[in-house]
Amino acid sequence: MADTAVPRRRLANAIRALSMDAVQQAKSGHPGAPMGMADIAEVLWNDHLKHNPGNPGWFDRDRFVLSNGHGSMLLYSLLHLSGYAVPMDELRRFRQLHSMTPGHPEFGYTPGVETTTGPLGQGLANAVGMALAERTLAAQFNRPGHEIVDHCTWAFVGDGCLMEGISHEVCSLAGTLGLGKLIVFYDANGISIDGEIGPWFAEDTTARFAAYGWQVQEIDGHDPAAISKAIEAARAETAKPSLIQCRTIIGFGSPGKQGTAASHGAPLGEDEVEAARKTLDWPHAPFFIAEEIAAAWDATERGFMAENRWKERLVAYEEEFPELALEFVRRMKGELPGDFAERATGFARQLQGQGANIPSRKASQLCLEEFGGLLPELIGGSADLTGSNLTLWSGSRSIAEATDGNYIYFGVREFGMTAIATGIALHGGFIPYCATFLMFMEYARNAVRMASLMQQRNILVYTHDSIGQGEDGPTHQPIEQLTNLRTTPNLSLWRPCDSVECAVAWHAAIARQDGPTALVFTRQAIPQQHRPDELVESIGRGAYVLLDCEGAPEVIVIATGSEVAVSAAAVRALQTEGIAARLVSMPSVDVFEQQQESWREAVLPGNVRKRVAVEAGATDYWRKFVGLEGEVIGMTGFGESAPGGVLMEHFGFTAERVASVARSLLE
Repeated sequence: MADTAVPRRRLANAIRALSMDAVQQAKSGHPGAPMGMADIAEVLWNDHLKHNPGNPGWFDRDRFVLSNGHGSMLLYSLLHLSGYAVPMDELRRFRQLHSMTPGHPEFGYTPGVETTTGPLGQGLANAVGMALAERTLAAQFNRPGHEIVDHCTWAFVGDGCLMEGISHEVCSLAGTLGLGKLIVFYDANGISIDGEIGPWFAEDTTARFAAYGWQVQEIDGHDPAAISKAIEAARAETAKPSLIQCRTIIGFGSPGKQGTAASHGAPLGEDEVEAARKTLDWPHAPFFIAEEIAAAWDATERGFMAENRWKERLVAYEEEFPELALEFVRRMKGELPGDFAERATGFARQLQGQGANIPSRKASQLCLEEFGGLLPELIGGSADLTGSNLTLWSGSRSIAEATDGNYIYFGVREFGMTAIATGIALHGGFIPYCATFLMFMEYARNAVRMASLMQQRNILVYTHDSIGQGEDGPTHQPIEQLTNLRTTPNLSLWRPCDSVECAVAWHAAIARQDGPTALVFTRQAIPQQHRPDELVESIGRGAYVLLDCEGAPEVIVIATGSEVAVSAAAVRALQTEGIAARLVSMPSVDVFEQQQESWREAVLPGNVRKRVAVEAGATDYWRKFVGLEGEVIGMTGFGESAPGGVLMEHFGFTAERVASVARSLLE
């Protein structure tokens, strides 16, 4: 609870002053939202938020998300004032190179920042994922009298967040699932960059959220008593998420610019900053916080005591449920079971001996069946394509039917699904996966990018990976998507050629903790490749020699996914003709490129320049592997509507063509 000896408005004005000063010094930024939402933030952070500035990673803390991330100085001010390791010098360095206060909040840069926000609406989507993770984890671990998972997720959103379509996707789902510990404050100031929003955003937002199944309140966002009362009502409603629509004045306290777009996305100007100081009765120099205000804001002792009380509950829990407590701690730390790597490798070897020709999406389901039984933290689902993506396994239980379940029917919400899954990863305690057709990754593209930017373990399952998916035609046949994903920093992509490579790919995605992994699978059945057991270990290096020749190769064929089979047939044909041909299966380019030079040279010797790359996708990406003397067999345009096998032959993905191109290089 804030020190009542200091008026609340004065505590809120500390946020306003720091925000306008930092933006002014940077000559860049958004002062309007922090100044408008300062009263809401003050009440929430001083009276209701459960957090510990001394340990920002305390697991049972409340999560706070600033979805309208352009107002980042609001969050940085809150972190500094409440006692996080965000010193005043970092506020002075707002938006400067390598500062802890970048232009938009970035996960990993600043203690207390729960997610990277900026692309509007995605912070809200992450918050839905966090709330979903909290409820599911609580259902899995809490026992009567032992609530070791018990926290809220709070989000600030602006008009722009609610204009973005992703807000509909995730808020509709949150209402359907009844995420009662999700509480969202809507900064209804009526202003966006282009001005007053009436001509382009006139909907009844409260009616919209009520229709989603949310509890809705509308208050004066500058009235601390009303704010606190609304928060209490929201916390009392446990069956529905809550929207608190707050009528605010953007740039509150700026006499010449408040209530206008002029305060939204640019510094107020030195004269206006001085005028605002007088209006706010803030006589202090820039970046100065009086001792009594700093003391009233300091939450370090409150946070320390809150975490200690939780630790005491955890000790009591450990005494009564020792095995459950060990599992909880393991999952909190994000550690895999000690025998997981050995069992995953054994599973891949087991598949090697089965020799079944199946779609790689079916092989993926076999992997889920195996790994789901080993990893209770695995949670995920599909964007209304469960039967096509094959993401359901025998142990799947819908969270809509059982709050301690592990399967999410996301509905047709690719963008929202991906951002929610990233929110689950950010929360901790789970390894999320989400699935759709590779083509519809495009709907989720920016959420994929944000997962990559934050280096979150979000497993992206994409099926129907090429023209081989067939009759649905070019609207559903991906061409450029593999290149798009492969060129995304921090994202790993696997396109396996059979069930063994699928198992290795799933293992890699689960074990990887520094970014998302895209697992790309076929609709159509593909042949199981025969390889000696020792080659199973090599798959994890991203690329390996699947078929080799006697002596040094004259020509190397590089292939991925379903094209490995036709390439293998081509290489065998070339070898019968006396041509020294080698086949390299390259399920993961990025993993291969991270290997030691000795491995890369052994697989793709630099002196063998006659190379053919084969993939039913865009061609340009593969030029770096084949060089000027090589060729790429791929797609240079969109597909057609016909059975997949017909299309593969029509577009030249045949053993005959691969062999012909290889021969032509040697002439």
